[in-house]
Amino acid sequence: MKICIFCGASSGHDPAVFDAVSQVTESFAREKVGLVYGGASIGIMGALADGLLARGGEVTGVIPEVLKTKEIAHPHLTELHVVSNMHDRKKLMYDLSDGFLVLPGGMGTLDELFEILTWRQLGFHRKPIALLNVNGYYNHLLAFLDHAVAQGLVKGSDRTLLFASDDWSKIWNFFREQHT
Repeated sequence: MKICIFCGASSGHDPAVFDAVSQVTESFAREKVGLVYGGASIGIMGALADGLLARGGEVTGVIPEVLKTKEIAHPHLTELHVVSNMHDRKKLMYDLSDGFLVLPGGMGTLDELFEILTWRQLGFHRKPIALLNVNGYYNHLLAFLDHAVAQGLVKGSDRTLLFASDDWSKIWNFFREQHT
């Protein structure tokens, strides 16, 4: 199994995010789950790749040529794909993955989350999508989605396509149940 993780190329200010990264990489290494991610060596993305590589795991990065220098492409990945643009990046990350996990991140992370969630809503795939809500980072986003349901602009059944929890063990069990 390979899981794509969307997360920040910045580090942010909450050390709990890096505790979550450690839990994720420990689980991935123990269960031999491959990581697909944005290919950077910095920020949360870099910590994720470094953590799994240090545990002997498999890490595949996908980075657009234009961001290769800006995001500082990770030099020690199991595999690095350099693509022409962001659309190709998201498509290849999708193709290489069996599921998607969202950690804290910025606008790029939100773009990736909503594109993959929309693809699921439209029936383009049936891959599981989960959001690890570290220290309530996504509380307002989740409340907004609930508000959109209440306003009749998002179907309740579509809202359930995104599994969210602040507990890594619940997220991990969700992926294992979806993969069996």
